[in-house]
Amino acid sequence: MNVVIIIPTYNEKGNIDRLIPILEDQIFPHIKNHTMHILVADDNSPDGTADEVKTMMKKWKNIELSEGEKRGLGAAYIRGMSYAIDKMKADVMFEMDGDLSHDPKKIPEFLEKIDQGFDMAVGTRYNNGGSIPKNWGFMRKVYSVMGNLVVRTILMRFSIHDWTGGYRILRKEVFLKEKDELTSFRTYTFQVSFLHKAVRDGFKVAEVPIHFTDRTLGRSKIAPREYIIELLKYVITARFLEILKSPFPKYALIGFVGYLINALALEGFKRIFGFPSSVSASLGAEISIVWNFIMNNFWAFSSERITSPFKIFLKFIQFNLISLGSVVIIGAGVGVGTHFFGDNGIVRQISLILTIGFLVIPYSYSMYNIFIWKRWHVPILSNLQKIVG
Repeated sequence: MNVVIIIPTYNEKGNIDRLIPILEDQIFPHIKNHTMHILVADDNSPDGTADEVKTMMKKWKNIELSEGEKRGLGAAYIRGMSYAIDKMKADVMFEMDGDLSHDPKKIPEFLEKIDQGFDMAVGTRYNNGGSIPKNWGFMRKVYSVMGNLVVRTILMRFSIHDWTGGYRILRKEVFLKEKDELTSFRTYTFQVSFLHKAVRDGFKVAEVPIHFTDRTLGRSKIAPREYIIELLKYVITARFLEILKSPFPKYALIGFVGYLINALALEGFKRIFGFPSSVSASLGAEISIVWNFIMNNFWAFSSERITSPFKIFLKFIQFNLISLGSVVIIGAGVGVGTHFFGDNGIVRQISLILTIGFLVIPYSYSMYNIFIWKRWHVPILSNLQKIVG
């Protein structure tokens, strides 16, 4: 495959003239199955970075230069990737810093992930032996570690451990798919937004552990306060929009009506038939399960709707088996509440609301997506998913 390593630069003259010889003399000669190229995307560096690159282009013919205005990291990568695909016919592209913070010796490991069938691979500093510099100050370490944890938590994507790093490889198809949505991200938020959209659209992403090395020449281009604000703005907005576009709002409305059915049935079985509170709550839950299955299938999860009568029958049985957990949770929650705080209508309803809100909703929504309508694919549960159908 035709591989282009894209190196964005701004005032990196003292680094680029060290990095490129390492790539050309020490790394590329050992890569046999791919044709390696370098593209420097320089933002009109006043220190003469481009001139240094042009000098090296005379020695190595696999180097090209793309110059443009200084508009941020994201803009430089978009310009560079577009150039690599259009002018250099790239099949695969690297993102790589020009300050020697990314170990060039890791390039074969990234290429191996592509050869294995992955669409993208990201260097991780926080998993499988990756690391950050020991000489970083305490607060910088906190910002880095906590920043990635916040991104993973808000986006609810825990399989990827390093969202903010800039050492990556990707097939051209990933960039072409996401390009139109990336043009507004000019700063370092580009890295998070690009990876998020690739994961969202189902591209296969692998991780390569890396030892990040702090630069020895020049200054970092990150403005911490602006970066943090923009990053939080992106991940919160992106997650909110994902929820709005997902079946969750419809699921929530169906669940609210199901709660009303459950609540009325709870009081009916308790007051009319004299059943214990835990039994009444469980029976009410079973009635609401029937409502939930019908409405979720034909409305909330309509894009994955089950239409075959036979499959509906089988899925309803499966739905009940999975929902049995909800019944048990509700029965236990209401039983515990009435045991400790008194068996009256107010306690029963408060116990029901708390149990549903904090336990049943996360449990049931996850199980519906994984096992019933199969919108989520969790590798660790693949064998169990096959067992339950």
